[in-house]
Amino acid sequence: MSHPPLSASVNDNHAASASQASPLPRPAWLREPLLHFLLLGAILFGVDHYLVTRVDDPRTIVVGAAVDDEAKQLFKASRGRDPNAEELAALRRVWLDNEVLYREGLILQMDKGDSAIRERVIFKALSVVDANTKLPPVTEEVLRTWFDARRAKYDEPPRFDFQEAVLSGDASEAGIRAFVDKLNAGTPGEAEAGLRVFKGRPRSNVEQSYGPEFAKALESASPQTWQALKSKDGWRAVRLEQVTPAKPAVFEVLRNVVQQDWTDATMAEQRSAAVRGLMGKYKVIFEGDAK
Repeated sequence: MSHPPLSASVNDNHAASASQASPLPRPAWLREPLLHFLLLGAILFGVDHYLVTRVDDPRTIVVGAAVDDEAKQLFKASRGRDPNAEELAALRRVWLDNEVLYREGLILQMDKGDSAIRERVIFKALSVVDANTKLPPVTEEVLRTWFDARRAKYDEPPRFDFQEAVLSGDASEAGIRAFVDKLNAGTPGEAEAGLRVFKGRPRSNVEQSYGPEFAKALESASPQTWQALKSKDGWRAVRLEQVTPAKPAVFEVLRNVVQQDWTDATMAEQRSAAVRGLMGKYKVIFEGDAK
């Protein structure tokens, strides 16, 4: 069956990169124990001096509304939306971890000769933590267990090649279904729609952009036939080209990668535990919206 011509065509690389730009429902950094210290902490909050000087006791840390305000502004600027409750709590934790490290650095006089650079003091304090962090012995069994528990990260997911005809007119369910009937009948559609082309798009990415219901329908769709599929943002005219099946990862092939991932995660967990231990020296007060 010939492909009905449509107007603007999106090349594969551009479409693939556009799909990858879709925001994740749960940002990856939320699952990293302390790797985001300097990534977020250094930029994250210039409110520390305001908060620190609010109390006389250097062992008291006040997490007030200013922390939340700054966190929300930074998050919205980088992700285009306000953080949800879980994300805001994670941002507070980043600030609090960094504040503990900063104060420990001041106690160790790591600010001497380093004028007022908060992130450098944090970095120096974290370096002291790292120096006292030791990796436990790792065995083949430990790595295999790690690998098996995280197969979703290492397995090659099923991938979809598909096209979407973006209708410029009536985009209701009835309008999309009528348009799909025209396309399947061979009626040219260049006057009514543009064409978006996607290659090798993983299911998780399809779900993020279009929703789980759409991804499930696409997976069971008949190839080379235009269909009306419901997405999270409305109805779409879509034609599945092909599905590339999932490919299980092989431990022996990825062993070095798995060991490096295990090393990074284990060190991060130990860093996190060490900073939590330091936090026991401080009294933390949550005020107002930060409670």
